[in-house]
Formats: sequence, structure tokens, C-alpha cells
Amino acid sequence: MQKVAIITGVTGQDGSYLAELLLDKGYKVHGIVRRSSSFNRGRIEHLYPSHENVGSLFQLHYGDVSDIASLIKIIKEVKPNEIYNLAAQSHVQVSYDTPIYTGQVDALGVLNVIEAVRILNPSIKIYQASTSELYSGDPEQTPQNENTAMFPKSPYGVAKLYAYNMVRVYREAYGMFISNGILFNHESPRRGENFVTRKITIAIAEILKGKRDVITLGNLDAKRDWGHARDYVEGMWRILQHDKPDDFVISTGETHSVREFVQEAFRVANERYGSNLSIEKHVKISDRLIRPNEVKELHGDSTKLKEELGWSPSISFKELVFEMVHYDYEHPS
Repeated sequence: MQKVAIITGVTGQDGSYLAELLLDKGYKVHGIVRRSSSFNRGRIEHLYPSHENVGSLFQLHYGDVSDIASLIKIIKEVKPNEIYNLAAQSHVQVSYDTPIYTGQVDALGVLNVIEAVRILNPSIKIYQASTSELYSGDPEQTPQNENTAMFPKSPYGVAKLYAYNMVRVYREAYGMFISNGILFNHESPRRGENFVTRKITIAIAEILKGKRDVITLGNLDAKRDWGHARDYVEGMWRILQHDKPDDFVISTGETHSVREFVQEAFRVANERYGSNLSIEKHVKISDRLIRPNEVKELHGDSTKLKEELGWSPSISFKELVFEMVHYDYEHPS
């Protein structure tokens, strides 16, 4: 029988790649979108209606994870086999400015999703998008895996830790199939423009076109494990195909600093477009962009996912940076 999936956060980077993946695998996909005065569907426009038979295979519903009544209504109507909860306020710095909203969506919103499923049909499988921001980033605790102590350093990380533990509680108390995917940083040309990687590649495109002179950044020494979102949504899907619910780290196992990302992006621009960009000439540091409680180093160990589910990343760090620089030069925002 054809599988049916619901994706919350379908208009985001991960949601759009996941919708593509599931449609290619023959799923019927239902996305939940928030009603807004602005129409934020650019990442999924190519699926709607250009995809073959899209009217019957890909449908959108208005709802919100902070509104359990809307979730119950949609789940009752759609009758999904799987739910991928990707909806979140996912920007770490913004969580300091909006800690209450972040908690309502990233913590209580997750509880709304799993409680709605418990009420309606506890056999529905749920994937919960967790995060490497659960970890403190202490260099003495790297690489981080499923057994590493969790000590978040931001309102975003704390809200996600609540959700992570609520998933575990419902799994143990009710026998529900709910799994956390602890995703380390994953990027793409569809990454939001207020995230550091897209800020860098968009700024490079604008420098090359004479629209600005410098990129303003914060801490260049923060280290992250950067992969491609297209690889990571494959990991999400595999987690829900497992024979039992469990929690998995999804990461590349490589760590690069923000400085290294900038240097690689400059290298791509210089070689491809004949420029002469350098950190010394084109990067400005602003204290305003440094987090109050910086996570120094995130370095994931996804051995468990590789050994149990056969997942491994296919896109390298250099390929990721090249794709993003090229996209933002060719497709100005």
C-alpha cells in the first residue's frame, strides 16, 4: 500500500528536500504550513504543481504545531503512516531574542504533535528533528554521539532538550514509535539567509557584483560539523524505516571552523570568477554577532546510524561550499 506522510515545516530547507525524497519513493505527502500574510513557499514551488500527479501526491494544509486542535484535525483527515516533525524556530541567536516563542514551538509544539498522535493513533511513526545544540560543545567531549552528556547553551538548545526527552518518555511510557534524529549542522542553497553559511555565500556574490565590500561576521573560530541537507533527509527517512524506534546522530564526522568555511568559499570564488577575495580585505568582525554563550566545537559521530541503517554522507564539505557559492552568484536573492 502507498505510504502517507505528514511533514511539518515543509516550506523550510529540510522540509523541501524531504518532500522531494518521499515523493520519489512513491509516498503521498501532506505538508503543514502556517497561515501568514507573506507567501513563503519558494522552496517547494517546483513540486507544486510541476511534479507529475502533484494534485494527488502532494498537498498542503494550514496548521501550526502550537495549535493542537489543528494537528488533530489534519491527522484525522490524512491518516498518515509517518509524521516528520521539522517545524521549529531554528536559529540559535534568534532564540535569545525570542526565548518564550522558541519554547512554545520547539518544546511544547513537539509535545502537541506526539500527544495528538497518542490520542488519535499511537501506531503512527514519528520522526523528531533534534539538534547538535543539545551538546555543550566542550572540546573535551568530542566527537559527540548518542551517549554524550547533553548540556545546551542556548534557549533553542534547552527547548530542543525538552522535546528530546519528551520523545523518550512517550516512547517508553506508551510504546510509541518515536525517534530523535540528532542532526549536526546541515546546509544547502536552500538554507535560510540569516544563517552564517548563507550570509557568507550571499555576501560573496554581492562583493563579486560590486554591491558591497565586506562580510560582517561574529566568531570565526567556532567549529561545526557541516553536511548537506539532501544527505540528512535520507537519514531521517531511514530512521523511520528501522525495525524499532531509537535515537541517532546524523553528521559527517568532519569539523571545520567558520574561518575555514569563509576561506573555502573565497577559494571557490577566486578560482571560478577570477576574483581576489581574502579574509584580511573582505571580512569585518562585529561583537554584536557573537553569541552570549558560544558553543565552541560540534563534531558528530554517526557510527550508530552507519552501522545499523547503512547511512553515510555523499556530499563533501568542498562540494557543499562550491554548490552554495555558485548558486548565490547565479541566483541573486
